[in-house]
Amino acid sequence: MMRSRYVREPLMNIICLIVGLIVLFPVIYCVGVSFMSASDLSSYPPKLFPSTLYWDNYKTVFTSTPILMFMWNSFLIAFIGTIGRLITSSLAAYSFAFFDFKGKPFWFLIILGTMMIPGDMLIITNYITVANMGLINSYAGIMIVMIASATFMFMLRQHFKTMPRDFRDAAFVDGCGDLRFFLNILLPMSKSVLASIFIASFIGLWNAYLWPLLVTNTEHMRTVQVGITMLQFEESMVYGPVMAGVTVILIPSVFIFLVFQKQLVQGITYTAIKG
Repeated sequence: MMRSRYVREPLMNIICLIVGLIVLFPVIYCVGVSFMSASDLSSYPPKLFPSTLYWDNYKTVFTSTPILMFMWNSFLIAFIGTIGRLITSSLAAYSFAFFDFKGKPFWFLIILGTMMIPGDMLIITNYITVANMGLINSYAGIMIVMIASATFMFMLRQHFKTMPRDFRDAAFVDGCGDLRFFLNILLPMSKSVLASIFIASFIGLWNAYLWPLLVTNTEHMRTVQVGITMLQFEESMVYGPVMAGVTVILIPSVFIFLVFQKQLVQGITYTAIKG
């Protein structure tokens, strides 16, 4: 038994290392290409790393496109949209986890049913609705379809259901109401799950492309994923500046992950144990 363990653990470590390298290879190659000159890019066989650091690609990104404005638009939309999702999802999850009301199973199934509908199927109806509301080319028009998530509501509801009801009963005996119990007791106990949802939602909204492309028609409202296409010139794509732009827009996602890494691991571990 001990012998098989000594063999199994190094083998698993090697497998994890190989999988990690495969997953990280596109990112490493992207960063490498962002520092390559035209001669490095056209060399054969292709190079993984540049012969010299060619910073002009990054200079091109910041001079040929208003990349900082695009990043600000994306950050604003991703942050406010994520906060909106956390608020709506947590409140709905609390209602379905702790309240008893007429038609509760029916409405819960309706919400779960929306998870089975691909988002792309709703784009036309969402666009018509937003256009009729006069919200085209506005932050509200982009974010209005992002502030609720059935998936995150379901995740939080399942998490809240694992909480002993005695916590809520004891809090009520001490004079605590639903709002105070929700804000002061339940949410602090759910920090790991909330952090996991925050990361997943922020990165998902930061990377949104199709919807912001449809509802914005001026440069100052473009998000970074849409604006980065300005680096593609009329007849060809210059890969150095494009990869430099991609590297720049990766920074916020990596930063968010590093900041919330501990909470993310705790949330995944907690979900695995409770699941």
